[in-house]
Amino acid sequence: MQKIYGNNLLISNLCNMKKSGRTAHTVLFYGEKGTGKKLMAEFYTCLMMCRNPINNMPCGICSSCRNIRNDTHPDVKYVETSGKSGGYSVDTVRRICTDAYVKPNNNTNCKVYIFRDCHHMDARTQNTLLKIIEEPPDYVYFIFTAESKSDFLPTIISRCVCFGVSPCTEEKAEISLTESGYDKREIKKSIECFHGNIGMCTEYIRNENLRKQIDLTKTLTDSIIKKDEYALDNTLYTLGNEKHVIKTVLVMLGNIIRDSAVLIHNPQADNIGCYREGAVRLSYIITSRKAEKIHKSIERAWHTIECNVNVNLALSALCTEIIETLI
Repeated sequence: MQKIYGNNLLISNLCNMKKSGRTAHTVLFYGEKGTGKKLMAEFYTCLMMCRNPINNMPCGICSSCRNIRNDTHPDVKYVETSGKSGGYSVDTVRRICTDAYVKPNNNTNCKVYIFRDCHHMDARTQNTLLKIIEEPPDYVYFIFTAESKSDFLPTIISRCVCFGVSPCTEEKAEISLTESGYDKREIKKSIECFHGNIGMCTEYIRNENLRKQIDLTKTLTDSIIKKDEYALDNTLYTLGNEKHVIKTVLVMLGNIIRDSAVLIHNPQADNIGCYREGAVRLSYIITSRKAEKIHKSIERAWHTIECNVNVNLALSALCTEIIETLI
């Protein structure tokens, strides 16, 4: 299976669960996009189903490990999403609940259902899952991945073992990207933007659209620094109506605002955003209180858009709030 960088304590905890015979039937891996949640889901699945574990770790070469890695294992189900938002329907979950009582056809006596990117799993779907999560057959395991535990109902979370997945160090990210064969200059630029988040660094190198979104984020930051309402409004307008694009840019902009607030008090602090130079310049002209207020305005704008309020109106309101905060 793919080599995992970082999260050593998490891997150790998972291995100890297996060694002690206390593997959890319902697990949630949560963390920001690109940190390796899906890779951890695959690792945990291999850990439970590997035919020839080595030092309590999956061997990576047996038929079970190979089939899991290639998404061809008959008893590992990647649950299908549906609809424009990529959510999980109640009908799909009902079929899973029925299928869960069909015994597995493998010598590890495991059957695994993996729900990826669960931020669009609505309350009805979660409630449909609740009963089987409470009392699953002995051989059934459920794995969820999401950006936050808050994507789930408290009743679901109370029945999950939750593990946070974190970015690794920039040094390990560089090693991973180098081993993948990427150009050194591209690696350097990607790490400047996404630091130890290997998934997002890889996406930066591969995806021209993401690089354009970073450029837009930097332009927004420069407009805020200049207090240029026209430029800010115009750049927000160019984001269009695609929610995933808007969310990506607003999250990156929020991270830069967060960095500026931290740099006010500690100019040597590490940053999490994609534009350290912009965060530094912003820290010279803004107070912590104003940075916090702008950050909240950005979060509010995104939640408003998620609730299907007109995108242009929401972004125009965000522009006004930011400029008013700066004045």
